Amino acid sequence: MYDANGREVLANGLNRRIVGYFASWRTGVDGSPSYLVNNIPWNKVSHINYAFAMVDQNTYKITIDTSATSPEIGLTWPNVAGASMDSTLPYKGHFNLLAQYKKQNPGVKIIMSIGGWAGGTGFYTMTTNADGSINTAGINTFADSVVAFLRQYNFFDGVDIDYEHPTTNNQAGNPDDFSISTPRLKGLMTSYNVLLKTLRQKLDTAAATDNKYYMLTIAGSASGWILRGEENLSGLQYLDYASLMSYDLHGAWNQYVGPNAALYDDGNDAELKAGGVYGASQYGGIGYLNTDWAYHYYRGALQSGRINLGLPYYTRGWKGVTGGTNGLWGTTPTVSSTVSCKGIATCGQGATGIDNVWYDLDTSGNPVPGGGNPLWHALNLQNGIVPDYLDAYKVTDKTITGTYVPNYNSTLVAPWLWNATKQVFISTETEQSIQTKAQYIVDRGIGGAMIWELAGDYAWNASMNGGKGEYYMGNTLTTDIYNAFTAAAPYGNKKAETTLPTTSAAVGIILDQWPMGDNNYPITPKMEITNNSTQTIPGGSTVEFDYPVSTPATMADQSGFGLTNTTAGYTGPNNIGGFKNNYNHAKFSIPTWQTIAPGQTVTVALNYYLPISGPSNYVVTIGGNKYILQQENPDATVGYK
Repeated sequence: MYDANGREVLANGLNRRIVGYFASWRTGVDGSPSYLVNNIPWNKVSHINYAFAMVDQNTYKITIDTSATSPEIGLTWPNVAGASMDSTLPYKGHFNLLAQYKKQNPGVKIIMSIGGWAGGTGFYTMTTNADGSINTAGINTFADSVVAFLRQYNFFDGVDIDYEHPTTNNQAGNPDDFSISTPRLKGLMTSYNVLLKTLRQKLDTAAATDNKYYMLTIAGSASGWILRGEENLSGLQYLDYASLMSYDLHGAWNQYVGPNAALYDDGNDAELKAGGVYGASQYGGIGYLNTDWAYHYYRGALQSGRINLGLPYYTRGWKGVTGGTNGLWGTTPTVSSTVSCKGIATCGQGATGIDNVWYDLDTSGNPVPGGGNPLWHALNLQNGIVPDYLDAYKVTDKTITGTYVPNYNSTLVAPWLWNATKQVFISTETEQSIQTKAQYIVDRGIGGAMIWELAGDYAWNASMNGGKGEYYMGNTLTTDIYNAFTAAAPYGNKKAETTLPTTSAAVGIILDQWPMGDNNYPITPKMEITNNSTQTIPGGSTVEFDYPVSTPATMADQSGFGLTNTTAGYTGPNNIGGFKNNYNHAKFSIPTWQTIAPGQTVTVALNYYLPISGPSNYVVTIGGNKYILQQENPDATVGYK
């Protein structure tokens, strides 16, 4: 599973991960194009995330569809080559095929992803009681059920928690869940961290019995707004890795037209401008709706190799776009409808019809406008091809009106299609953008890429559309990523970028006492320093640490400890084109008149303006000797105990 240097052993000659989500609902039974287990490029991926299992909101256990028509264990595809059932297995469906292909590709890890946008309701009740307290019994019940599930379907190698979202911000997750999530907000992050810790412990206990390592991963938010309500994500310490949902950074849930998954900020983000972000001095000019910002947020707590960047194989789009440059950073009219806006009061004017073939349904059973399409459909639009699958997606108007002109912004690393006739903007990905993002991952020692979802990748199919040809499902982009990652050096396996002491101190440091997300501005947690040793820590001892450049190097304390920023990894005036460093560095001293007795805790009130994970790489100086923290370095020799 892991080599002597702490790096994950990857299949198919890869030096970085390629984690591909497989969406269970693309079965073809409704006549729409299918994407089955045999379509996965097994020789080009390292991990497959199966989407999704859910949490039963009453029993608190992991659950899948067990009916006769279950995609997981019920369906069959008798006329599809490569999708025959193994009759010796006690289940059919995707699981039967996964078990077969796992035998052929034992190095590829298969992870059960739990939750998703539409399947996360049970997380709220399982983790958190209605009064906001931790549902300890629910968490233990869930974790035990996960272990039982992995033993029952033993081709799985672990679980991926796709909880959207445990943030304490009001109305940040699926609007369908607001009645359940809202009363629980104050406890969501505390219980989330307990969930991850409990899962890690129970999976490790099971691993020792089963002689099989079980992975624990998450799909983590990349939105600066959501992350403000996710505190400092202290539960990251329990993961094998975090895959960032570094997409959906702009979409038709509001009127601001921008890229789905820009790599960098360009200083012109219409949503951030409308919010006054660029002009607010406390933000330091930092634009935070981009992949580079999200990566640096997580880098505060994780080595680069334990982070995967999300890449979307799908589009987002608007219609009625005015302003901007070929639609980019323009706006659309707002729409007031809790039905078509999927549960929120207002939204932007999302693309529809032929520009929206991968859609959710509203409460009336109609497509939610959003410009969601697989990338192969976007290429057909770009090339003026009326594809032969439109009936399967219930598109009634099959006319291609106007021209979908490809555009590319190299500062953002963002492609899009602009149809001036229809005023339609569709944010896409291309080989140019994907190759650039893959090289970004390689150059920074990042662990790899996560793909949502594999079925959106494309190839040219000359035999379709009556032999005229069209773009359809394929592996073009995944192959580009594979080529970059097999040629890459091993990923980064060190959190710190400076030489740290080799002995540790029995001192614990956590960030706690968080305000609720909507009130968490500026961000003002308490840093609690606990002396877990048997010796008194004298006044004048110092604490220093790294924190990520996702916030300016202006962190301050409000407790008289004299916190200073000794290294500014971010100096501004903006982060256009990406951050150049990973960390800021801060230091403070325990007042000379104060000591910390064994078992005692002192508190430092912090103040900063954009979210961080961590801090990390703590060094405490006691009596002139420097120590790392035992909590961060449990294998180090304890020098102060």
